Amino acid sequence: MTDPARPGILVVDDEPRSAEVIARLLDDEFEVFTALSAEDGLRLLESEWIQVVFSDQRMPEISGVEFLTRVRERWPEVVRIVITGYIDPEDIIGAINTAGIHQFITKPWHPDHLLLTARNATRLYQLQREHDRLSGELKLLPPVAESRVAVRRERVRQSYRFDGLVRAPGSPVEEICRQAERVAGFNVSVLVLGETGTGKELLARAIHYGSPRADQPFYCENCGAIPDELLESELFGHKKGAFTGAHSTRIGLLEQADGGTIFLDEIGDISPAFQVRLLRFLQEGEIRPVGSNETRRVDVRVVAATHRDLPAEVRAGRFREDLYYRLSTMTLTMPALRDRPDDIPVLARHILERLSAAHGKPVSGFAPDTLACLEAYDWPGNVRELQNEIMRMLVLCDGETLGAELLSDRVLRGATLATRPASPEHGPLPPLELIAQGGPLKTRIERVEAGILMETLVRCRWNKSKAADELGLSRMGLRAKLERYGIERGAGTPSH
Repeated sequence: MTDPARPGILVVDDEPRSAEVIARLLDDEFEVFTALSAEDGLRLLESEWIQVVFSDQRMPEISGVEFLTRVRERWPEVVRIVITGYIDPEDIIGAINTAGIHQFITKPWHPDHLLLTARNATRLYQLQREHDRLSGELKLLPPVAESRVAVRRERVRQSYRFDGLVRAPGSPVEEICRQAERVAGFNVSVLVLGETGTGKELLARAIHYGSPRADQPFYCENCGAIPDELLESELFGHKKGAFTGAHSTRIGLLEQADGGTIFLDEIGDISPAFQVRLLRFLQEGEIRPVGSNETRRVDVRVVAATHRDLPAEVRAGRFREDLYYRLSTMTLTMPALRDRPDDIPVLARHILERLSAAHGKPVSGFAPDTLACLEAYDWPGNVRELQNEIMRMLVLCDGETLGAELLSDRVLRGATLATRPASPEHGPLPPLELIAQGGPLKTRIERVEAGILMETLVRCRWNKSKAADELGLSRMGLRAKLERYGIERGAGTPSH
């Protein structure tokens, strides 16, 4: 029987070895059942509490989509996922309509991706049950349910305020937020530029929830993730029979977002053909679903974002100039994390506090040398990379603080630790800046030497034998230098 403490997952694959590998991967977190045929899978669904079904597409008796269509008819709440080695856009649309496929996983799949998909799918199942429960309460107790919805809506609004974009006083993000807060009240398009992971979606949500449209829908669509055919259907919708696989009419996101806001991420990646379709919507405020002869007026505010240099794309002829000007009534640029170093410790503490609470693993904070490393690294992946690094450290941590030895080699190699006179307002400096500080030659050389010692120890994760070998010193010689410069583990920058 299914363990109620662990979500139930069914893996259906006619190849025993493949089913066994998936089951072994998921077994640590889920109650996994395997079936070598569709009939065995249906029998297990009748007897066990299954929340998610992974089905191979190519099976001898019946395809995965056909099997999951049966599952949808009898157990519509079960989340359905197909594993396949070949995907055609028309097949995807058909599967979404007939079997209600939640996600396609292509072969060869990656273990981490499969595990993350399983976690997200079980979470979706739980959210669907919660939605159904709330829907029932809404019918039975409208005033109470409406009050709860209002409370949750207000909680969401508070979560996505401009104050929610974490930054230090004087951060470049301050001016961006001031501009965004001003434009939020005006019904104009906004273009958000910036590298991947800088928080463009957070800014878009803050604009929506800071606007008169805050009580209306907010939808996101990543325009660079799907082909034109799917993107057109996703945004504009389609009529039943419009193309192969269109078994029912679909309402597009633009119509669903009527009165609210839609966030079009990676707008710089859309094709020239789709640019024309989007331009018409922005000019006319009308949509026409695929396969329909009727147009519908919608009132949707567009906030678009891209990591590309759109003016350069316009000059190169890859992006329409008229569409660019339609999107960029107001342009905001989110700065890269390397351009806002003062925000790094503030962000790091905020992220750690949130992750620690979410995973039930309390820690008191970062060791000083850890923060010095974080501040010195240039974070090409920006805030998203910082969050991943802190998550990794939290997983590996056995103590009350996150020490520099928990940092990944990538961050340790990229961070150049150096020294300054001990002072709360002084952080680490790269060696050239240390040399330029001035003072007698002996003092300047000692600063650089202390910085090299500290950087090597942190990178060697405080293995003094390894650090001594790398520096060509004996352990006694290394110890003497550490005592001379006052370098101790967890003590932050040296005091010399």
